Amino acid sequence: MGKLFHSGRFDARRFDRILDVGSGAGQIIRHLLATSRPDTEVVGFDLSWEMLKRARERLQSERPVFVAADMRALPFRDNSFDCVTCGYVLEYLPDPRDGLREFARVLKPGGIILLLATEDSLSGLLTSHTWQCRTFNREELKVAAEDVGLKWGVVHWFTRFHQVLKLGGILVELEKQK
Repeated sequence: MGKLFHSGRFDARRFDRILDVGSGAGQIIRHLLATSRPDTEVVGFDLSWEMLKRARERLQSERPVFVAADMRALPFRDNSFDCVTCGYVLEYLPDPRDGLREFARVLKPGGIILLLATEDSLSGLLTSHTWQCRTFNREELKVAAEDVGLKWGVVHWFTRFHQVLKLGGILVELEKQK
């Protein structure tokens, strides 16, 4: 994940307020803190207070704010973030539109979602079995995003190796239409 953020392929410096949905132990937040501007507000969000407590202890930073609730009912005003990141969390919802709709609601027009999702590939099936989650094919996820007003944009890969072997899942920027 580091190369995605540190190589500049996903430029977190362009955002003022970032919401990381499904923060868990803070893996994505660590990259956001290292690559965003020092004045960028970073909010970590997860269903579990225990995981957020772990993230705070791991990161040892006062910068992120942590909030616990369900991603299908985000406790934030409409249009309050210019970026949402979400890594391997939509897989736990029966319908990805429920999460994507909420992400779009709290995202400002023109804002970006960096979405990482488990793909229906061989490695994705292994991940799905291990973590007891579903997988997505790209077209299915693209249609779900478009259904809630999000435009499928730049597709990323962790490394060239991942791209050639189709590993790492779906990494895509979704833009909220203006």
